[in-house]
Amino acid sequence: MRRVGILGGMGPEATVLLMQRIIAATPARDDAGHIPLIVDQNPQVPSRIRHLIEGTGEDPGPVLANMARRLQAAGAEGLAMPCNTAHHYAPAIRAAVSVPLIDMVALSAARAALLAGSGGTVGILASPAVRRTGLFDSALAQVGITPAYPKDEDAMLATIRQIKAEGPTPKARSTLAAASAALLAQGSRVQMVACTEFSLISEAVAPDATVFDTLDVLVEGIIAFATSPETGNDKTKPEPP
Repeated sequence: MRRVGILGGMGPEATVLLMQRIIAATPARDDAGHIPLIVDQNPQVPSRIRHLIEGTGEDPGPVLANMARRLQAAGAEGLAMPCNTAHHYAPAIRAAVSVPLIDMVALSAARAALLAGSGGTVGILASPAVRRTGLFDSALAQVGITPAYPKDEDAMLATIRQIKAEGPTPKARSTLAAASAALLAQGSRVQMVACTEFSLISEAVAPDATVFDTLDVLVEGIIAFATSPETGNDKTKPEPP
């Protein structure tokens, strides 16, 4: 199997959740059947919120690029990053290394197309930075999907900060449930959990919505990459629909 390097720490608990989900999703009969990972758990990556929303923070791009270089030097044959917002800096990561970055954005857009169909709308439960940077917009447009975002962005941002500080709380679950229900009422039956802090409370979404977690899509991409032969098809991007 091919070894995957994880750019982690954004946040730390979400990185551990990714590893747990990889282990749970891998059909291994013993230790040797699991995916080999190298994890750079770096909580000191500059705040994406401060850089993208507040416009006051340090650029995380160079730090992420250095992490990618370290992971490749340590033997990683592919990279993955369990942070949706940080994929805004994917070009800096790709420019720093010669190994592929498993593309959570493209993979999630393809999943959205399968669930919503061309011409559909998908609700995005994420940091306001995701909307402001248009992180998913281009990938969704390519598969004929229109994104919809929660209107109360302040509540979403406050909840992300609360989860980072206190972990999953009833209040955080209540806010995510309300945002999911509001998107459903606006016609977005298909929704994606596109913040790895929200992945920690993804069960709180509206029960009548069809919801998938981008973290789970990344897990599938990591397993596909790690278990595929090195033939030039690195499984980091989805097949065309």
